Amino acid sequence: MERAALLRRLTWQTGTVISTIQETPRVKTIALAVEDWSGHRAGQHIDVRLTAPDGYQTERSYSIASAPEDDYLSITVERLDDGEVSPYLVDELREGDELEFRGPVGGHFIWEDDLGGPLFLVAGGSGVVPLRSMLRHHRAVGSRVPVRVLCSARSLELLIYRDELMELAADDLIDISITLTREPPSSSWRGYRGRIDPALLSTTGWSTRTEPLTYICGPTAFVETAAAGLVALGYDARRIRTERFGGTGV
Repeated sequence: MERAALLRRLTWQTGTVISTIQETPRVKTIALAVEDWSGHRAGQHIDVRLTAPDGYQTERSYSIASAPEDDYLSITVERLDDGEVSPYLVDELREGDELEFRGPVGGHFIWEDDLGGPLFLVAGGSGVVPLRSMLRHHRAVGSRVPVRVLCSARSLELLIYRDELMELAADDLIDISITLTREPPSSSWRGYRGRIDPALLSTTGWSTRTEPLTYICGPTAFVETAAAGLVALGYDARRIRTERFGGTGV
């Protein structure tokens, strides 16, 4: 049984685009219907493969944005101007098109209710994608684990899942903080401003006495800064899980 599941994850399969949502001017969420989908765990990713008419192939990894309980498999893609894959996915892919992928992949950067908490989820830019999967899973299973979320974005307009995050913030168990690094919306903005540093992590995170379980996702420099800041505050490095990717800073 385990061997069959492994072979399924390593085998290229096809999903049909059911819908697309424009999250920001450069970011789109793509929902796929997949026949015989074996499921995933919150925090995993898939490998997407594109094949050109001349046979040239290229692959990229994308975090899964949907919860295991959602009806469709979703990824959220940020368009990179020099990218080989993201411009096609964001600008050209349409409902009814097919997309080749394999997965799910990854076993370290995952969260399930039995792992407990309290949870501290720290995201930079599109690093919020796998954390959204965790938050959706948290809600779907009725978890009682308390969660604190810190998202960094260049501006409120560029905050991915902005409306969904605001909706989740109404949950008594979920506390969401936003820091804007470049363009605060107005003088009435009540969130934070500036890049993540130990002071902001201390204000928005948990007391070290609670032994929080932390997930950090974003560009490499962002992740390293956040992880180092938390360790300096006394967080247990063994309970900090990180996921890095290339691309723009926040």
